[in-house]
Amino acid sequence: MSNASDEGVAQRGAGYHKGPVLLRGRQIPKQTTDQHLLTGTEGADWVHTDPWRVMRIQSEFVEGFGALAEIGPAVSVFGSARTPRDHDDYDRAVKVGRLLAEAGYAVITGGGPGIMEAANKGAVEAGGLSIGLGIELPFEQGMNEYVNLGINFRYFFARKTMFVKYAQGFVVMPGGFGTFDELFEALTLVQTHKVTGFPLALVGREYWGGLLDWIRSTVVDRGMVSEADPDLLHLTDDPAEAVEYVRERSEALRAEEAEAAEELEQAQAAAATSPRA
Repeated sequence: MSNASDEGVAQRGAGYHKGPVLLRGRQIPKQTTDQHLLTGTEGADWVHTDPWRVMRIQSEFVEGFGALAEIGPAVSVFGSARTPRDHDDYDRAVKVGRLLAEAGYAVITGGGPGIMEAANKGAVEAGGLSIGLGIELPFEQGMNEYVNLGINFRYFFARKTMFVKYAQGFVVMPGGFGTFDELFEALTLVQTHKVTGFPLALVGREYWGGLLDWIRSTVVDRGMVSEADPDLLHLTDDPAEAVEYVRERSEALRAEEAEAAEELEQAQAAAATSPRA
């Protein structure tokens, strides 16, 4: 089966996960839970079924929060599931995973093959925590063998929340629509101040350079984003530079947050002790 997204690579034998249930062969459903949720052809039946879906969605957030709450500092790594193991991008992703683990970060990926597998592999080989956030798909994919903490989600939006909530930054390797989706969602969260700063490193000048040139020229020139917005992305060919950028920028942002919190606390204390008019 072909698929246009980054997730479109089957890993035969790994199995299809529907929440905690493992399915293979003819047991694999033709529609995902997301498709059932978003379909508009159910008539009035949704009145009876959607409240139960809300409970299932809630359970996914509870399971994700519970599993990831104590992982410590982490960085999410994104990239194509289609990248073969003999490609330079795979080797770079292994190095990214290793360097992140050596810097004290847990490595979070989508848990699949390609770049995801490579980053998880690098983290495991360096003795770090390797996390995979899988997703229910209409073909067998499963977790790659280098994941040592894996969670399977039914709903994309629950999974995407985990990628951002528990990461201090993103390292983005070459990828397709799924990678673009995660990248631009993170950019939007930073631009709209839904998250307090978030280092984003792109690895691969040849792959990402044209996109950044287009943003800096066409998009900025038409006033769709501000001139400073492209600077939210750090472009490099060097995995070590990407990891160091994420580390330094993350530490700087945390220091700024701590300073702002201290200033707010001092201002509140001063207001509480000042004479009332």
